[in-house]
Amino acid sequence: MKSLGILVVTLFLSLSVFGKESEPKTFLVIFKSKELKSKDTSLKAIESQFSTAYKTRAYSGNSELALIIDIPKCDFDACFLGQFLITSGKGIDMQLQDIAFRVVDMTANKKSLNTFLTAFEENQKREKNEKRNPTPAP
Repeated sequence: MKSLGILVVTLFLSLSVFGKESEPKTFLVIFKSKELKSKDTSLKAIESQFSTAYKTRAYSGNSELALIIDIPKCDFDACFLGQFLITSGKGIDMQLQDIAFRVVDMTANKKSLNTFLTAFEENQKREKNEKRNPTPAP
């Protein structure tokens, strides 16, 4: 009986080693510059709050402001990330979803994007073949 108990414990411990680890996720957070100004914060300030724990990249220029956050081994989604507290310039804490225009889980959307790109490429190849080999009209 004792050896059976040891066998069961060993079995459960070995199965936990083979458990699926969560994959790294990438989130895209898009901001409107007017919204950041009204909340008295900046993209650099938000990036600095996330960069202490995660790898971040900020993009600004002629288009909307964007922040890409790479989080290794996480089990949460864009809604959970939107609930992170951000401190404004006045010291007021507010949720990221109240400041951000959009929070997008790029890892979850990667499969959909690859499907759309494949369909687009196939469509372009088909159109190119139709231009090269036009079928005669009856």
